[in-house]
Amino acid sequence: MPYGEKTKEELLEYADKIFDFFIKKDAKAVVMACNTTSSVIYDTIKNKYPLKIYPIIQSAAEIIAKLPVNRIGVFATHATVNSNVYKNEIQKYNPNMEIIQIACPEWVRIVEENKLNQPQSIIQVKNKLEEMLEFNPEKIILGCTHYPYLIDILSKFAPKEIFIDPSIYFAEFIKDDLIKNNLTEKSDGTEEIYVSSNPEGFHTSAEMFYEIKNTPALKTFD
Repeated sequence: MPYGEKTKEELLEYADKIFDFFIKKDAKAVVMACNTTSSVIYDTIKNKYPLKIYPIIQSAAEIIAKLPVNRIGVFATHATVNSNVYKNEIQKYNPNMEIIQIACPEWVRIVEENKLNQPQSIIQVKNKLEEMLEFNPEKIILGCTHYPYLIDILSKFAPKEIFIDPSIYFAEFIKDDLIKNNLTEKSDGTEEIYVSSNPEGFHTSAEMFYEIKNTPALKTFD
């Protein structure tokens, strides 16, 4: 962590371990929720595993491209910005859409380390937002899973409705696609959470955004 500072080779190594684990668990579909992995390695691995893979950028871009706007900003990691995947995927469906991209690597640590209320964090977020607003975007994509947790800070300096959390579009895309491909099941379901290390630390951090009700379900994988 953060993935945005990893090389493509490192991300591919992580992917091999994670996807092999999912295959052993008989997964039928995998959500690639990380913007960085979607932008850097999805094209390399999309046909490598016997699983349905949903990448966040490529899935959400088709919906975002249909928004009635002409200029969209993207806040993301260096890796996602350098890949130009948001720009390329949106313009695939809307060639006239203008895309402005700005990397905000420090934002990940602000969220991970729960420093949202610290003055220095607010200054860092405000400075990047002011840089983006110089381009007069009509909407701004929060192109990292961590960034929507900064919405309270961002909305102090710009209208809240200008920001796009792509995960919302992503969830709708997955839901519709699972139904279309008859991959849904009528049951309450269960959840198991696996992490690469330090499940206790993850449990503490996760409480910022998700209630893990069944602690024994939190495990490490190898």
